[in-house]
Amino acid sequence: MICIKANIPEELNEIDDELKAVYHSKDTVCFFILKTRELRNKFIEETKGMNKSEREKVYEEYNK
Repeated sequence: MICIKANIPEELNEIDDELKAVYHSKDTVCFFILKTRELRNKFIEETKGMNKSEREKVYEEYNK
């Protein structure tokens, strides 16, 4: 396991972990927050192998 120390905003800590999809790149960690566990799981499956910009486009569709 690798842990990176960061100041995570309290609002993010208060969100149920089952609603968060967490991805990272060389210089960024992204938390995608979805409305249900089912949507989160679908989002994770659908965005496997995508880069950040592709994933963001899918996320926008989920939040319409």
